[in-house]
Amino acid sequence: MSSSDHPFAQSPLCVVASQLRVSPARETKNHPLRQRFARGAGNWEPPTDNYSSPMRRLLLLANPSASGFTGAVFRDVVRILEKDFRVDAEWPHGTAATRRRAEEAAGLGYHVVAAMGGDGVAHHVANGVAYTAAALGIIPAGTTNVLARIFDIPTDPKRAARAMASLPALPTRMAVVEADLVTGPITEFATFAFGVGYDADVVALAEERPHSKIWLGGAHYAQSALSKLLLEWRNRPANLKAEIDGESADGVLALVQVHHPYTFFGAVPLHLTTAPVDGLAAIVAEDLEVHRAAEIFARSVFRKPMPERLRAKVYERFTKLTISAEPPSPVQTDGEHLGIAHRVTVAEAPDALMALRTGDDQT
Repeated sequence: MSSSDHPFAQSPLCVVASQLRVSPARETKNHPLRQRFARGAGNWEPPTDNYSSPMRRLLLLANPSASGFTGAVFRDVVRILEKDFRVDAEWPHGTAATRRRAEEAAGLGYHVVAAMGGDGVAHHVANGVAYTAAALGIIPAGTTNVLARIFDIPTDPKRAARAMASLPALPTRMAVVEADLVTGPITEFATFAFGVGYDADVVALAEERPHSKIWLGGAHYAQSALSKLLLEWRNRPANLKAEIDGESADGVLALVQVHHPYTFFGAVPLHLTTAPVDGLAAIVAEDLEVHRAAEIFARSVFRKPMPERLRAKVYERFTKLTISAEPPSPVQTDGEHLGIAHRVTVAEAPDALMALRTGDDQT
């Protein structure tokens, strides 16, 4: 049986993903994002003098569907930003338009492209400005605001707007993900997390119920995770083959952190490693029996090492991760479901993003 004939590849999740994928132009190997990464990996130098203008140009891209977004807050944020920036503000229609406008703004010489909403809009703006001189700014107005928490940005939109003028633009690490989806190849940057298998399936389920996400926040992800674990994943055999810097492991879950720590659960951070890692770190879980899954989660919260009996391997500061999936498995970056993949590679992209943030160990 070929991988495309496997029952999971024909599941509703896979079928919907194939229908809702991004435009074919973005999936080709010649897409500008892939070209930018190829150029940046070789000779990218983060700008040092692009932010000295007394009235920097800023494009604010807002997601009005974000849980914390209101028209009144948006207007207040614009008024606050206008004290220190020359502001243009838009509400792009959809994620593709957000990414396109961010990339266009970088080409037009905007100093900052600010994302107002949750981690989804921040993810797409970051992908739009990766390996350009434009800096990502964040106005949190989403459910969990993971990247804002990592960058120590106030989670109140108006406070974040007031802080933006004083935040330095710093070179910031990302992870580049190259995936062979059942619908074709794709290149994507992750700002804080990447996952294959169980984790990505949880993200897909959470996205199916956006109203629950708005009202319940982190509890919605927790409920989605428990539901998927008990109903589908606890007895599933390992279908992932992970190769990391010469080592290999089998699993049903591979999860990568780009910065330390990160979380989908509000103020409760997860730590894949017991100490902060200046670079990418990953965990590969061989199975998700309920008692082992519960202990893996608890140890991630309390910074405890993973004993061998948990069948979960932790990799610190790796350079490249390659995952083969048979049958193909769901993939996510920053909580954005990408589709179903046969094969994925993940590598560090140092200084790929200029971001307005604090300087506390997030490079």
